[in-house]
Amino acid sequence: MNTHRAIADNFNPESLALTEPVPLTMHPAEVYLNSLGEGSRRTMREALNAIARLLTNDICDASTLDWSKLRYQHTAAVRSVLMEKYSPAMANKMLCALRRTLKEAWRLGLMSTDEYGRAADIESVRGQSLLKGRELDPEEIAALWSDCIQDDSTLGRRDAALLAVLTVGLRRSEVTFLDLSDFKPRTRSLTIREAKGRKERIVYLPEAGVQAVTDWLLVRGKAHGPLFYPLNKAQKIISRRMSEQGVLRALQRRGEKADVEAFTPHDFRRTFIGNLLDAGADIVTIAKLAGHASPNTTSKYDRRGEAAKRRAIDLLNVPYSKRKNH
Repeated sequence: MNTHRAIADNFNPESLALTEPVPLTMHPAEVYLNSLGEGSRRTMREALNAIARLLTNDICDASTLDWSKLRYQHTAAVRSVLMEKYSPAMANKMLCALRRTLKEAWRLGLMSTDEYGRAADIESVRGQSLLKGRELDPEEIAALWSDCIQDDSTLGRRDAALLAVLTVGLRRSEVTFLDLSDFKPRTRSLTIREAKGRKERIVYLPEAGVQAVTDWLLVRGKAHGPLFYPLNKAQKIISRRMSEQGVLRALQRRGEKADVEAFTPHDFRRTFIGNLLDAGADIVTIAKLAGHASPNTTSKYDRRGEAAKRRAIDLLNVPYSKRKNH
């Protein structure tokens, strides 16, 4: 059975469609999406598009659905399908987008408090799914550093600086938004200005990381602008901000040269968080460094193995000792 049609058959799809265009400032989905950072906006728009198609048998998307008409019977049906079709993490992300859009409809005066409260009263999907990706082991990270250090070209210096900032847990999008003015070598700090939710935080580099960025600046120069630039085939700087895809390609190239198994920029972030958790750092502090709104999000990055579990059990005090032989 087509899941889209199964849901849509319970309602009149046309009745959920906007009857006329609505100004963006009065459109619940657009108001919600415009409150997000660029990366999150794209992800959540896709989520809302999927929900709109689900409810209307592919007639509407996020922009053409009248979100203010949704009631509990609609949202409960959506939750049921998302629970079957997606992982718990993805289903909950989509439900979050739905709740936030309904909240904007209420804030805009398009839904009564009672209508909003009932429609948004849907539980999150229970269950825990493993994070995709992997952690890099110390030998792999050392191999990447070694490849950059041995390459004294402009490319080698830039990629070493990229490694330095990725090693302290930055998201790929955050790397691309860094400006020269965000780097403070005296305090070893980087100011993150374009993070998820447009929050601002400060992270710190180890001394070696500061040196790697400083060596890149000897080539980049001290002119205002992005901290990282793309390079052409002649390794000349191209005067525009480095893209997220450019960061990915740079790391893939280094990984191939250093003979490191395939990884992504986000795997550096997983490794950073995992290493701090393994070292016993306070989870609230780690959450702040990672730019997580909640330590609960940080705890999902805890990928420590069975040895860590055994060490945790060894902390328990069990007052029992071997019995004496009779």
